[in-house]
Amino acid sequence: MAAVALRSCRRGLSQILSNGGLAALSSKRLEGNRRHKSTVQYASRPDLPKLAYRRVKGKSPGVVFLPGYGSNMNGQKAESLEEFCRSLGHSYLRFDYTGHGASEGVLAEGTIGTWKKDVLFVLDELAEGPQILVGSSIGGWLMLLAAIARPEKTAALVGISTAADYIVSSFNSLPLETRKEFEEKGEWTVPTKHSEDGHYKFSMDFLREAENHCVLHSPLPITCPVRLIHGLKDEDIPWHISMQVAERVLSPDVDVILRRHGQHRMSEKDDIKLMVYTIDDLIDKLTTLV
Repeated sequence: MAAVALRSCRRGLSQILSNGGLAALSSKRLEGNRRHKSTVQYASRPDLPKLAYRRVKGKSPGVVFLPGYGSNMNGQKAESLEEFCRSLGHSYLRFDYTGHGASEGVLAEGTIGTWKKDVLFVLDELAEGPQILVGSSIGGWLMLLAAIARPEKTAALVGISTAADYIVSSFNSLPLETRKEFEEKGEWTVPTKHSEDGHYKFSMDFLREAENHCVLHSPLPITCPVRLIHGLKDEDIPWHISMQVAERVLSPDVDVILRRHGQHRMSEKDDIKLMVYTIDDLIDKLTTLV
């Protein structure tokens, strides 16, 4: 089973910090690239909704960002990663799942299987060569599913507040009577501060379909480098989920990085710096191996 290292910085990160922090990652270029955002494009698929995406062409390995449930490709993490990848000359791709953001489709009709297909389409048709998959929340679950389905396209994984299996395990952990009430109602209402309505609604069909994609019940045939970043103050997805993922993957190169004050979205300035430094270190590692 994979060895798990808990640490706040890696070799590359410590080098960057000792050389002046974010400035060492070409801050002038990062500032300048804010004026050169990628444009929104639409990918057509036979009998399926169009997917909206933004792409920056560049060197390999590329980076693909997978957002969380109900989120989109225009969040702070996604945009910061584009600036970073552009500054290094590496390719970058971000997109909206079916029913999210600028993509076609209805959110309430989506499933884990629907969004897994979206990710695989992006890897097969839009991304060139091996990719570092960066998954936020439910995007971290989809990242694992994609790595299993497309190992040849997966160079490394970076999970941020990874929510693998959590919607299913959380529902199953409810008292039996409570579960029966929701089942009779036909949907599960989950309070959240990340929605304008103050809650998410998941149908029983959504939950049953999601069970087909659970990954933490057995070893995960993932052998690439894996980095899992999680906040100890995450009130949505407990940090021990990232620990479970680390224990399940077969890769010998796995780090779990815990942020003492980190919350679920991990979108504070220092959170984003850590994400960028982690990816920078992986790029260095992968290109050195080549």
